[in-house]
Amino acid sequence: MRSRYSAYVEHNESYILDTWHASTRPETLSLKSDPAVKWSRLKIINSTDNTVEFMAWFKINGKADKLHENSRFIHEKGRWFYLDASQ
Repeated sequence: MRSRYSAYVEHNESYILDTWHASTRPETLSLKSDPAVKWSRLKIINSTDNTVEFMAWFKINGKADKLHENSRFIHEKGRWFYLDASQ
């Protein structure tokens, strides 16, 4: 989860796609086309074997907001992949 958050901060689309499970992964992302989003903080609230509940703070055009999400992950071939989320 932390590495994916860092990838969002850095607008690293390829890393995000590489760590997204093939069954739910979009074909493309356009993070670099939206430089108005500035991520500022990540807090892991809870985790289980395959879920991570977190809050992430960000600003869009200077306006503060936050994302509260429960992300599901799947472990395949020795790697963890993001599957989906509920908010």
